[in-house]
Amino acid sequence: MTTIGVGLIGTGYMGKCHALAWTGVKAVFGDTPDIRLASLCDATPELAAKKAAEFGFLKSTADWRALIADPEIDVVSVTTPNHLHADMAIAALEAGKHVWCEKPMAPKYADAERMTAAARRSGKAAILGYNYIQNPAIRYIRKLLDEGKIGAVNHVRIEMDEDFLADPDQPHSWRSEAAAGYGALDDFAVHPLSLISTLFGRVESVFGDMAKPYPDRPHQGGRRAVETFDIATALLRLPGGISGAIHVNRCAWGRKGRIFVQIFGGRGMIAFDQERLNEVQIYLAEGRPEDQGFRVILMGPAHRPYDRFIVAPGHQLGFNDLKVIECRALIGRILGEETVAIDFDEGLAIERAVHAIAQAYREGRWVTV
Repeated sequence: MTTIGVGLIGTGYMGKCHALAWTGVKAVFGDTPDIRLASLCDATPELAAKKAAEFGFLKSTADWRALIADPEIDVVSVTTPNHLHADMAIAALEAGKHVWCEKPMAPKYADAERMTAAARRSGKAAILGYNYIQNPAIRYIRKLLDEGKIGAVNHVRIEMDEDFLADPDQPHSWRSEAAAGYGALDDFAVHPLSLISTLFGRVESVFGDMAKPYPDRPHQGGRRAVETFDIATALLRLPGGISGAIHVNRCAWGRKGRIFVQIFGGRGMIAFDQERLNEVQIYLAEGRPEDQGFRVILMGPAHRPYDRFIVAPGHQLGFNDLKVIECRALIGRILGEETVAIDFDEGLAIERAVHAIAQAYREGRWVTV
């Protein structure tokens, strides 16, 4: 392929991230086909036209089906609310397009299954927006684990906290509607699960709990019931007898974008905090006890693909840079390369774990995934 025609559906927070990634991927990596921003879709013609002009897309439409049918488009970015993912992704795959869909796949497991089946039938590249796994720091952690640096891993604990719903007077939104899914479990917990999938493999069994800190929120001059759970906790059993736990909270005052990973092994531990996404902490139980302590490894050009962005250490990558790396992973899949990404098959395994945790919460027992 000499060019890739891109269609973008949705221009909110993640839509802009996708647009920036498509704009920057060739400049960063240099080894991709030319990117043609063919068409953009949003809810109204006026909004779509405005965002197309801002993002640099050649055309705009308020009809997502028309965008998918456009012969100039090779790949479709789906960045709409969760309950719209399935129909859009399936239609794109059936039209012969590659798909880059934001996480989670869909609120209903049956829809995630339909998406996966469509991807298998199409033979097209189809990946999900799990960009945290693209961090050079996570790749470095994977290397440390492969080298046995901290010995046999026995426990993994991951927390994901943000405070955008911490205020009980935050207005009601689609994230509080049942159509969005369980709440923090499928909005947040899928990210720790994607890290576990990347570092250790698929979850084997789960036990779960969910909590709803605020029963209602302001809506149209009154208050509307919150239908989702903004806090979720799960115990996990992982391959090789590793125990695990994930804790996620969308109402955690003071936490802005925290994904805190702790990996404990027989000879030490590894720690990583997404709010300090260019640092990895390593503790090795070796040498004199009085000399033992954490080492902080700062990401730099030696931790690829950091070097594609900047040749100097200590200058820091950011969230949007991870999206550019993910975009290159998708292009690699389109070109037939093996790349680090969560495709629809692996995404379905994550969705299976999410629904198993919800089942464990309802039934009060361990559930096999």
